Amino acid sequence: MSTRVQVAIIGAGPSGLLLGALLHQAGVDAIVIEQRSADYVLGRIRAGVLEQGTVDLMDQLGLGARMHAEGLVHGGFNLGYRNTQHRIDLHTLSGGKHVMVYGQTEVTRDLMDARASAGAKTVYEAENVRLHGFDSDSPRVTYEKDGVTHEVQCDFIAGCDGYHGVSRASVPPDAMRSYERVYPFGWLGVLSETKPVAHELIYSNHERGFALCSMRSNTRSRYYIQCSLDDKVEHWSDQAFWDELRLRLAPEAAESMVTGPSIEKSIAPLRSFVAEPMRFGRLFLAGDAAHIVPPTGAKGLNLAASDVRYLSRGLIEFYRDKSSAGIDAYSDRCLRRVWNAVRFSWWFTSLMHKFPEGGAFGQKIQEAEIGYLLGSVAASTSLAENYVGLPLEV
Repeated sequence: MSTRVQVAIIGAGPSGLLLGALLHQAGVDAIVIEQRSADYVLGRIRAGVLEQGTVDLMDQLGLGARMHAEGLVHGGFNLGYRNTQHRIDLHTLSGGKHVMVYGQTEVTRDLMDARASAGAKTVYEAENVRLHGFDSDSPRVTYEKDGVTHEVQCDFIAGCDGYHGVSRASVPPDAMRSYERVYPFGWLGVLSETKPVAHELIYSNHERGFALCSMRSNTRSRYYIQCSLDDKVEHWSDQAFWDELRLRLAPEAAESMVTGPSIEKSIAPLRSFVAEPMRFGRLFLAGDAAHIVPPTGAKGLNLAASDVRYLSRGLIEFYRDKSSAGIDAYSDRCLRRVWNAVRFSWWFTSLMHKFPEGGAFGQKIQEAEIGYLLGSVAASTSLAENYVGLPLEV
C-alpha cells in the first residue's frame, strides 16, 4: 500500500508532533509514524521546564490554553549549598524572563489531541520502520501495520524518533561524526502525589551527592537524587528514598517536605551527545535523534523545540517561496544553539554533582566555583541567561 505526502515525520514524541502541528498550520502535508502505542508515548515521564521560546510555539499553534491555566510560572530557583539555600532570581538577572513548569507529558497530550482533532494522519504501532533514498530526490519510508506493508513517498524525512530511533541509525557511519560524554552516575527519580517542598525548584549540591526537588503541579512532585550507575530501583524503598533526599537538603526544605507513596520510580543515566551534521540529503534529524543533554539544565525538550522551529520554517519556506535557504542553513543554525546548551548543561552538571574521580582537589574547585557564582552578579547573570534560554536566531 503506497501513499504520498510532502513530509514524513518519524516519531510521535513532542518534537515530531510539534513539527507536524507547525507544518499542518502552514498547509504542508505530513504524516507522523511512531513505532510505539499512543499510551506508551504518553506514559514516558520526562522534563517539565519550558523556556519562553517553547511556550511561544505552543501559543502560536493555539494550544497554550491548558498550559497557561495549569503551568507554573517560575521567576527563579533555589541553589542548596552547605545546608543553606540561595535563590537565583532568573527574572531580574535575565531582564524579565522566566520559565514555565509544565510536564512534557502534558505538552505531548496537547499536541496529540490537536492532531487528532485536525484529522491529521498519525500511525502508531508501526513495525519495521525503514528509511530509503534520502540521499536522492525520491525518499520514502516503509513500515508494517497489522501485517500489511506500507510505503510513504515524500519530499523530505524528519527524524524525530529519539536517541535509539531508526533515523540516525540509517545514516552511513562515515557521513556523521558523534561527540559523547557519559557521566559516572545516574539520577534516581520519584514521582509522587504530594505537595512540592517549595514553590520553585531546588538544586542541591551536597557531600552525599546531588539532589533536585521539582514538580509537575501544585499537588504532584518530582524528586531526584544522584546515584551510582550500577544501582537498581528495587534497592530503593520509598522510605529509603525520602530519608536520603532529606539528608541532601537544607534543614528548612527537609522539614517542610511532604512524603507519600511513589507512583513512578526510575533510574536514568546521564550523557552529553551530539551528532553532526543534522542534515543528510533529504533527511533531517531533530531533538534527541541528534543530541542528548543531561537533565540538569532542563534543555532537552527546549532544544527539540528550537530544532523544530528552524526545521518547520525552512520547510514552509521551501514550499511557499521555492527557496532552500532555510533547510540549507538548518544544521549549522541548530548546532550553534545545541553546543551552547551542551556546554551549559555540562557546566551545571559538573558544578552540582559529586564526581567519584574528582577527589579532594575537585571538591575544592567546585566549592570555589559555587562561592564565586553566589557572590558575583556577573556569574549569576550568566547562569540565569542560559537557564531561561539564549535568544533564538531570527
